[in-house]
Amino acid sequence: MRTIGLLGGMSWESSALYYRLLNEAVRDRLGGFHSARCILLSVDFAGVQRLQAAGEWAAAGELLAADARALQDAGADLVLLCTNTMHTVADAVTGAIDVPFLHIGDTTAEAITAAGLTRVGLLGTGYTMAQPFLVDRLAAAGLEVLVPEQPDRDLVHRVIYDELVLGVVREESRRTYQEVVGRLVARGAQGVVLGCTEIELLIGPDDVPVPTFPTTALHAAAAVRAALGEGPRCPPPLASSGRDPAAGRSSTSAAPPTIDR
Repeated sequence: MRTIGLLGGMSWESSALYYRLLNEAVRDRLGGFHSARCILLSVDFAGVQRLQAAGEWAAAGELLAADARALQDAGADLVLLCTNTMHTVADAVTGAIDVPFLHIGDTTAEAITAAGLTRVGLLGTGYTMAQPFLVDRLAAAGLEVLVPEQPDRDLVHRVIYDELVLGVVREESRRTYQEVVGRLVARGAQGVVLGCTEIELLIGPDDVPVPTFPTTALHAAAAVRAALGEGPRCPPPLASSGRDPAAGRSSTSAAPPTIDR
């Protein structure tokens, strides 16, 4: 088993979900007492958040690049950046390491394509919905991406930063997100990308009328397959785990891994 390097802490709530999903996937594949071989470097999110708010993305990229290099030096055989938003500095991270980097956009695009969809809505932080780094990655795979109108973007972003990254899961916010998804569906979205790792604590496949693509679950599952050297396979992307906000959301499906070097 190859060692998975996790660059997390953005927020630690989502990193905890990554850790659980990785270990569950290894246990399910290997059985017995098996668990994931991984190294977690968890940053102080307060510093990263300040750089986000100030638009200092180059400085954020330098910070995460150095941490990714530390993961490699500690023995990681592949690296995951456990956040959607900070994939905006993915080039800085990949430029700092020699081991493979598993891009969250690629695993998501492959799952959507495997499901036969061509047009999806995207929920994420305001940065993810406004910047091109994830939308362009999905578009490069031939997908059309719809983002919410500005008032809905502001609402989705506020729930992430004021509630989910702090471990707060509110039924009222779930209903609000359902309304946002409904408006995306009315515009033609065939599915919805849960493009912030914390959103999976709030919304799952039973909550909306279209297929969901949980980027955290897809990313983690692809990492396990890469670590175990399993061949590509694309099961359906919509297995429901039931509602348990305290434990987070999970999906048993994912797309085959695409690894950047």
